[in-house]
Amino acid sequence: MAELATIARPYAEALFQVARNADLTAWRGQLDVLAAVAGDAALRQFADDPKVTAEQVVGVAAGVAEKELGQALLPGVRNFLQTVVENRRLDALPAAVAQFHTLAAGALGVAEAVVESAFPLEAGQLGELTEVLQKRFGRKLNVEVRVDPSLIGGVRATVGDEVLDTSVRARLERMKTALIA
Repeated sequence: MAELATIARPYAEALFQVARNADLTAWRGQLDVLAAVAGDAALRQFADDPKVTAEQVVGVAAGVAEKELGQALLPGVRNFLQTVVENRRLDALPAAVAQFHTLAAGALGVAEAVVESAFPLEAGQLGELTEVLQKRFGRKLNVEVRVDPSLIGGVRATVGDEVLDTSVRARLERMKTALIA
């Protein structure tokens, strides 16, 4: 959803500006938990109730996140939550966190990569694939692997807005297009 990404971008950039001088690892962990909490349908329904104040929403969301984390939210993370809730943009919080991760990874010289495979990859295969993809994309990659049996075979790698699709399904689609044309 492009609109949600557009709404989330300024939040992510501001969040990154505050967090870049701090421990990014701690921020990333807390923001991941907060994004999962904000993605809960019951919390969103609670937040959309006109009788509920922003302080109540922040209290509930922060309480759930802190219970999950086993520690208090960092002041900057809590301020971010407060700002998002006050602006009635709780639905954009997970997208802002995702964009924050992209900015943080870029600052660390690492790009996030999603590799979809038709079958689970063994550690050795993943290591070789990661090495090839790092050469192909010209940067260090933090690889997340997802299994998608509909690919039939091969892999599809996504790094930012770049996609390298070597799946059997993609090859069949290209053959189909060539035959139809």
